[in-house]
Amino acid sequence: MEKFDVIFLGAGSAGYVGAIRSADLGMSVCIIENRELGGTCLNRGCIPTKALLKSADLYTEAKESKVFGIDIPNISYDIDGILKWKENVVKKLVSGVEFLLKSRKVVIKRGFGKIVDGGTIEIETQNGKELVQGKNIVIATGSEPAEIPALKIDHVNILNSDDALNLREIPDDVVIVGAGAIGIEFATFWSSFGAKVTIVEMMPQVVPTLRDRKTAQVIQRILSKKGVKVITGTKIENIEVKDGKVYSTLSTGEVLTSSKVLVSIGRKLNSEGIGLESVGIKTDRGRIIVDNYLRTNVEGFYAVGDVIGGLLLAHKAMYDGETVAEIIAGKDKPVSYEVVPWAIFSKPEISAVGLTEEEAVEKGIEVITGEFPFTANGKALTMNSTDGFVKIVAKKDTKEIIGAQIVGPEASVLISELALAMKAKLTLNDIANTIHTHPTLPEAILESAKSALGEAIHIVNKK
Repeated sequence: MEKFDVIFLGAGSAGYVGAIRSADLGMSVCIIENRELGGTCLNRGCIPTKALLKSADLYTEAKESKVFGIDIPNISYDIDGILKWKENVVKKLVSGVEFLLKSRKVVIKRGFGKIVDGGTIEIETQNGKELVQGKNIVIATGSEPAEIPALKIDHVNILNSDDALNLREIPDDVVIVGAGAIGIEFATFWSSFGAKVTIVEMMPQVVPTLRDRKTAQVIQRILSKKGVKVITGTKIENIEVKDGKVYSTLSTGEVLTSSKVLVSIGRKLNSEGIGLESVGIKTDRGRIIVDNYLRTNVEGFYAVGDVIGGLLLAHKAMYDGETVAEIIAGKDKPVSYEVVPWAIFSKPEISAVGLTEEEAVEKGIEVITGEFPFTANGKALTMNSTDGFVKIVAKKDTKEIIGAQIVGPEASVLISELALAMKAKLTLNDIANTIHTHPTLPEAILESAKSALGEAIHIVNKK
């Protein structure tokens, strides 16, 4: 039986990053994966959706190019070519992960891993069963699209996000259940190519996790402007397929007819069937319980990434993987999730970090806020991309930045400046007194900070 300092069960964002960092810290490492290296993000999530959205963005820009004085006649798209582009991007990144693991001498085991006792993992491979032993076991089994029985996912007419990624057609009309990141991104993709898209969200607003009503209203208004119908505060009571059409009955009594339905209302944590009960690892509704050092209740066993719940984000999982490697190596490094930015790659993009104004008020924090619209940003105007704004939330007394929300061009990139500001406990003055390159989109952050201080230049300041 092969023995290792650490075994990672799962080679997704948390697992492969943790394996690489563990090897760099001098440990012998094994990683076990039943599917593709890179997990959901590289193969069925973040990366393939961004590749599809890039194609949609280019198609939209080509259609709207007359505003720039460029006339492109007979614009068309090739769905097979779009999918091939997506698959090539994924293939390059997956092979890159394999190279990085092998270059660190990480032993890759292909098969389904299951804990059988303290420190021993049984791997079911194509060639039979194999046992490996580790001084430390890190569970990084991730998550998968939740299957809601009432919504009758059949993977043909009623789809989950995995199915949608490989759909070899643009549906004429589609109903999307859920107005979170997955729902909004697929709405952006399909509507860009002419599909009639309706989003149904049971919560009162789009992006329900975003506790800022004004920002949510702006997002919904932009979606509507782009032809996406949004129905909030409404449940889907029943879905039936008949004669190649899908009939979705809403709680209002209205029946929506579409060629496809995408169910994008959550993910299931992969904690079942991996042998947790054999060593007594505790869970809570599928979530493996860990402390601030990512330790389970059983000595020598750790868990990271989606399977521990919280923010189901690839970059948070990568942080977990890197951190657990350093903890196992003996470093005193508890996890901290106070500054975790997130983004939705719609058109325009949406991003946020830290607290919203509403959340801060609920916590009893007196705040001041600053907003700056992209309609007043020179670079956004040159891009013909002026929807949205930057909003910064800061403590009223110290002016320390405690949150930010962005809707607009390159929001996913812009949010990093504000995440760094939060991590470093910077103030509004720190940003306001930093010269930003002109003309650039980050000037909207500068002006938003100045707006909170009553010192904005390119908008009228609030009295």
